[in-house]
Amino acid sequence: MQSALGSLSKAYPSAPRPLAEPPAGSDLKPVMGDPGLPFLGNSLEALKDPLASAMARFEKYGPVSWSGSLNMNIVTLVGPDAIECAWMNREKAFSSEQGWEPMIGPFFRRGIMLMDFEEHMHHRRILQQAFTRPRLNGYLDMMTPHIEKTLADWEVGSGFRMYSRTKDLTLSLATEVFVGASLSETEAHRLEESFEAAVRGGQAMVRADVRDWTWARGLRGREALQQYFRSEIAARRAGDGDDLFSVLCHSADEDGNTFTDEDVVNHMIFVMMAAHDTSTIALSMLTYFLGRYPEWQERLRSESLALGKSTIDYDDLDKLPSLDLAFKETLRINAPVGMLFRKTVADTDILGHFVPKDTLVGIHAWASMLREEWWPNPTRWDPERFAPERREDKVHRFAWAPFGGGAHKCIGLYFGGMEVKAIMHQMLQRFEWSVPSDYRLDLTYGTGPTPADGLPIDLRHRVAH
Repeated sequence: MQSALGSLSKAYPSAPRPLAEPPAGSDLKPVMGDPGLPFLGNSLEALKDPLASAMARFEKYGPVSWSGSLNMNIVTLVGPDAIECAWMNREKAFSSEQGWEPMIGPFFRRGIMLMDFEEHMHHRRILQQAFTRPRLNGYLDMMTPHIEKTLADWEVGSGFRMYSRTKDLTLSLATEVFVGASLSETEAHRLEESFEAAVRGGQAMVRADVRDWTWARGLRGREALQQYFRSEIAARRAGDGDDLFSVLCHSADEDGNTFTDEDVVNHMIFVMMAAHDTSTIALSMLTYFLGRYPEWQERLRSESLALGKSTIDYDDLDKLPSLDLAFKETLRINAPVGMLFRKTVADTDILGHFVPKDTLVGIHAWASMLREEWWPNPTRWDPERFAPERREDKVHRFAWAPFGGGAHKCIGLYFGGMEVKAIMHQMLQRFEWSVPSDYRLDLTYGTGPTPADGLPIDLRHRVAH
């Protein structure tokens, strides 16, 4: 296979060329890049290692470049100045809805990230009512006993697959906190399977409703989720539950605007995906780094023990500063969302480069957070870089941007941080862990970089000193 691809590359050399010529008389420069192989473009290298691909293109073409991918062109942005242009979107030239549609539209259509401009802000104002501080307090109260019970049931030992077990935990938490504890075990399992199928659908190579393939299973998963949420809305609107589903059924902005039934369904499906996937990556990778750096694990454990509480309340989060440093550094070095997408709805420019209408744009915040132009020794896991005396993230407002930016900045960022820290606080008091010295992290790529082997660690019960 590799030799065949090599032969193809030689037969179809990809010389640098402009994406499109700038308008006559303008001072704009063309975006430079190359189309790659016929039809496939550069998609194979990007799928194999999207970070390495983005880094190589940055070295060759700079912060704004284009490449071919599956018979279309995509402009990739690396570096805080470039991604700021797309995120701030001052001239409303970038559509998030159209950017994400080819990737995940059939599964998460009409979610908050797949909306634009005035409509997006209208929905965001209502949705924000589900993520106020009192609401977050309530969600944490619901999470805490579930986390306690799950961690108590973990079977310790060598080869404990941290990513796989984290995924189980965060998915069950999403089901309980977002959907509600009234589900039976069978119903919860069926809902989780449908949700997983929808998430995986967006990662399919063959994007057609064929047989029982990944894309088709994703479509069936979406249909099952829609059917469940639609069937439950009347009861949730009549009740006064504290789960996210019930909250969305009653949320209203300052003008009294509320969601329709279909709005609630669409937002529920999207928020479950966004919260579960990112938290799984963040928590499992934080655990990995704490296993690699035992001095940091002990530092965080000492802080948690000093708090004198086996579980935490929302107000306790600020009392664990070392945990916050480690969390931020983990998000920088292993961003839970590798790339975000937009599509231009008008001719525009990015850093003086002409980008025509109807161009897909990939915003590579992950690569941006690993460039030495903005971060000293960028591949080293060093939480102290966020300490008050260093604050390396202050070099640019978008140097550290794992939650996106602008109008579409992640609405659940405080929920995600709360969830990861609440679980880690309990883990530090229950367990100690390490990563085998000969272990080499093998990443695969879905919504973000994830351990391909389930992330085996050596987990043991902590012996109190």
